[in-house]
Amino acid sequence: MDFYFQAANVLDRLDSKQGSIKSVLASLPESSRARTAACLNLALVLVHDLLLSRGIQAGDGPIKQAILRHKTRLRSELQRIKIKRGVKSDHELANNGDARAARIPRYVRVNTCLWTTEEAIRHYQEKGFKLTDPVFVRVSFAQDEHIPDLLAFHDDACYTTGKVILQDKASCFPATVLAPPARDDCVVIDATAAPGNKTSHLSALMANMGKLYAFERDQKRYRTLKAMLNKAGCKNAEAINVDFLTVDPNDPKYGRVTHILLDPSCSGSGIVNRLDHLLETEDDNAEGLDNRLNKLASFQLMMIKHAMKFPAVQKIVYSTCSIHAVENEQVVSQALNSEEATHSGFKLAPRAQALPAWHRRGREEDIAGKDHAESLIRCSPGEDATNGFFVACFMKTQVTHGIEKTTTIKRKPSNTGPNSQRRKKRGKH
Repeated sequence: MDFYFQAANVLDRLDSKQGSIKSVLASLPESSRARTAACLNLALVLVHDLLLSRGIQAGDGPIKQAILRHKTRLRSELQRIKIKRGVKSDHELANNGDARAARIPRYVRVNTCLWTTEEAIRHYQEKGFKLTDPVFVRVSFAQDEHIPDLLAFHDDACYTTGKVILQDKASCFPATVLAPPARDDCVVIDATAAPGNKTSHLSALMANMGKLYAFERDQKRYRTLKAMLNKAGCKNAEAINVDFLTVDPNDPKYGRVTHILLDPSCSGSGIVNRLDHLLETEDDNAEGLDNRLNKLASFQLMMIKHAMKFPAVQKIVYSTCSIHAVENEQVVSQALNSEEATHSGFKLAPRAQALPAWHRRGREEDIAGKDHAESLIRCSPGEDATNGFFVACFMKTQVTHGIEKTTTIKRKPSNTGPNSQRRKKRGKH
């Protein structure tokens, strides 16, 4: 019964606005956090277990007895609610609090470190899935038009073997835009790597060649990262339990780093399929939100400027899952005007090199120049079948006789496009 009282205490604190979901759960013993996160209050937990689970598992007590005395009426009321809302199952009755989330398919990224996209498509077709629009046909899936290695399902797909990775479409954009070449001499950094989705995507794009340094400062998240990379078969990746900001850019170990992916902490305001919609946070007032966003933006700018100090770096991709300009266009604008960008010759990559087919670009009113806005990528929850997201790509330029030249590193052509064929092995003659 102790767990139920812990759950009630958490909700009491949230109701009195003594912290956000994250901060309140962080104050609990680590062993209790995961189970406590889904509870609304003590009575609701007990009723949930009675109606929607395998029964109340807590020991005997006055609250449990009171609920059991009314179990027939409670079940009757649940059935009345289903009839009123026109649903037949408990699953249909569930509401995640944001209607936009229902319009986002379940995206899975094919882990090409372990198999090809063509093999994955055949695998699901053999399992009875149809290659069509999953929104209208439940036992079906689709190949994404922007990210060829991304498949969209209506229902969850099995990923226990690491062959597919559950990852939102927008979350695949950063690695796709960074586009590290699949070469043995390629050296890449993922500055904030845990839990490892973007890191494993980079590894797949590199065809498990070259070297990929994945930094994570938190010990627990570092262990999660290592497990993820091992499961995904990322043999070229090395997880490092170090804060990226403490890494010396002039360390010979990182002297050949040419590509850096930055996905630092952000407000997460673009994520619509999560539990934070259930409760307001301590930053729900305008002043509190502004202060939090400004602190995050300062940290994000610091990360970009630090990345620009690596002597051989040619390409830096910065991304957030935020919808706020202060974390997006405004951070990019400050980075472009920084001493680090001026000294190293960093400019925004043109649209042609930053997912040109994607329709939604940066906000002109928040960054100087239409060309700059066109270089940026935005995703809008509820409109783009993704969560909210933002991506910017910085490229180093060389100045020769007053003329700026953009340094580009060509990748080998991908063999995972929607209309591509698998390469055939040549036989001996």
